[in-house]
Amino acid sequence: MALQTVQFILDHPLSRRNKPKAFRRFLSWQIRSRLTNQPVVYSFVDQSRLLVRRGMTGATGNVYAGLHEFEDMAFVLHALRPDDWFVDVGANIGSYTVLAAAAVGSNCVALEPVPAAYAHLLDNMSLNGVSDRVEPLNIGLGDKNTTLHFSADQDTMNHVVAPSETSENSVEVQVKRLDEVLQGRTPTVIKIDVEGWETNVVAGAESVLSQVEPLAVLMEFGLGERYGFDDQDLYEKMLNLGFEAVSYSPFDRQILRFSAGEVARSQPETCVRGNILFVNQIDYFRERVAAAPTYRALDIDI
Repeated sequence: MALQTVQFILDHPLSRRNKPKAFRRFLSWQIRSRLTNQPVVYSFVDQSRLLVRRGMTGATGNVYAGLHEFEDMAFVLHALRPDDWFVDVGANIGSYTVLAAAAVGSNCVALEPVPAAYAHLLDNMSLNGVSDRVEPLNIGLGDKNTTLHFSADQDTMNHVVAPSETSENSVEVQVKRLDEVLQGRTPTVIKIDVEGWETNVVAGAESVLSQVEPLAVLMEFGLGERYGFDDQDLYEKMLNLGFEAVSYSPFDRQILRFSAGEVARSQPETCVRGNILFVNQIDYFRERVAAAPTYRALDIDI
């Protein structure tokens, strides 16, 4: 695990530009997390902060490298503006919500079904003073209103318990449709990270995903088989809704259409796991990211 973490730091676009600081933060976390069971406050982007506890794999990625998911997190920073709505589906402790609400100043709806992670989300909202801009909801999303059991002891990989699974530590959670949750609010960016349940989230969000206003969706692919879903069908559904799959290069602020080969590699049948960025108005978002202010992470401007 330690070797994987070191490799992550060496390969990360931000930390490899400032390796001394990245490794100082890595060593600091390793020492402090072992000396105390208390959470540690780390600087995040600009003046935002994260409250990090041992065992938070996603959050510690932000500690080591500034932005754990560099391209995706940078896109959220560059695409949003203070008056926008950001929807964080599968918010966990709130890393993306903190970026949107504290660094950018956007309005957010943050949905996290697992009570322990939801409590950490509230802590990070309070730490950053963004409770007036964030609506936190301790619920899951799906294609209908119901209740479902979620695993509760797998950190960022908590998920709806599949029929074929057994989970010794699970919680029953209320589930709603995103169309109902948003109540007419029009988001500019939606992040969906629900460990294979994405197909059902999209099925409950067809109204918002059909909006004519500019919309970008960051969505995880590669785990739908857990529930019997074909992620290729989900990919094609997003295209049929008017989106196109793109890539984002943060340092030069470029949004690029996939070439035929890149589309093939991005599609779930050949993509083991990862996020795909979809936009419904590429020229709008190209102008947005080009005009976005500069943010600072790990003492590097992005």
